[in-house]
Amino acid sequence: MFFLKLTLRNIFRHKLRTGLTMLGIVVAVLSFGLLRTLVAAWYAGAEATSSTRLITRNAISLVVSLPTHYKQKIRQVEGVSAVAGMNWFAGIYIDKKNFFPQFAVEGAPFLDMYPEYVLQPAERTAFLHDRKGCVVGRKLAQTYGWKVGDVVPLKGTIFPGNWSFVVRGIYHGVDKKTDESQFFFHWDYLNETLKATVPRRANQVGIIVVGLKNSERAAEVGRNIDKIFKNSLAETLTETEKAFQLSFVSMTETILIAVQIVSFLVIFIIMAVMANTMAMTARERGPEYATLKALGFPPLRVAGLIFGESLAISLIGGGLGILLTYPAAGLIATELAKFFPIFNVPREVITLGLASALLIGVVAALVPAWRAMRQPITEGLRSIA
Repeated sequence: MFFLKLTLRNIFRHKLRTGLTMLGIVVAVLSFGLLRTLVAAWYAGAEATSSTRLITRNAISLVVSLPTHYKQKIRQVEGVSAVAGMNWFAGIYIDKKNFFPQFAVEGAPFLDMYPEYVLQPAERTAFLHDRKGCVVGRKLAQTYGWKVGDVVPLKGTIFPGNWSFVVRGIYHGVDKKTDESQFFFHWDYLNETLKATVPRRANQVGIIVVGLKNSERAAEVGRNIDKIFKNSLAETLTETEKAFQLSFVSMTETILIAVQIVSFLVIFIIMAVMANTMAMTARERGPEYATLKALGFPPLRVAGLIFGESLAISLIGGGLGILLTYPAAGLIATELAKFFPIFNVPREVITLGLASALLIGVVAALVPAWRAMRQPITEGLRSIA
């Protein structure tokens, strides 16, 4: 109790210095948490993937389509449980700034392969029976105020024309990792319209989603699919859904590395500031530590006072920084919802934040504590005016 009381009194002996040091730690831990959350958001799409799905696309490029008859051949490959074609639509809702992911999908097989998109049975049935029906994510519906039954107009870009869809269902994610900002409509509607307007673009899909009976055979099934279409006019590249998502992340890998370096650099800088603060404190209290040792306090107890003060300052500042991370992340998530539909603070970030605060406290106290232990009593007492 005496040790704790003495530590707390020492902390607030210089209120301004302690306050500014804590503020620096708060800012450092908050910055660290937000930067790490940003990195996690970048990888969110890959982390939310399933090991039971493969993605087959054109080997040349993702922008080159595949013939729809490929689906039938893929369905016959051993180990394949389901197949569904998809197309990226990229329509404009009222204004170009209103960006959200839009996909033309094969309704029933697609929903069966993506159980993470939870839809009410009645809404699922309504969607499957309405050629112009669409399903939207909960967050997307909240953003634009859509309700079941509303008509959503889109102006085509990749597929020119004015398109209209009726909201037949609003899905929610099975967990926080599920993207709830997407827009799905029937591929048949898109294809029938293309047959009437641009026949040469009909009967093609951007990618083919492949369901697996056994995820352990993913590599084997992928190779067998690509063998079928080898030396054809449209060769394929089949990869796991996670690898497919990571291919997009890799385009910005340099930025991600820079963000991660900055996040740790922030901690290093505040560690140096904290170390300087504790060194100043230890020098000022040299006579006090010498007096304590003269009264019988062992050197380890004196070092414990320094460590206790340093840890208390860093952990209080770190705790406040972690608490502020959640509301700050919420504000950022609102502003960057179009680019990062999943922007949640992972538990790992909180753990790293606490570990960083603890590390700052320990490292900052190492040298001052060592000097206080080694300093002769006579030398310390000699400095008393």
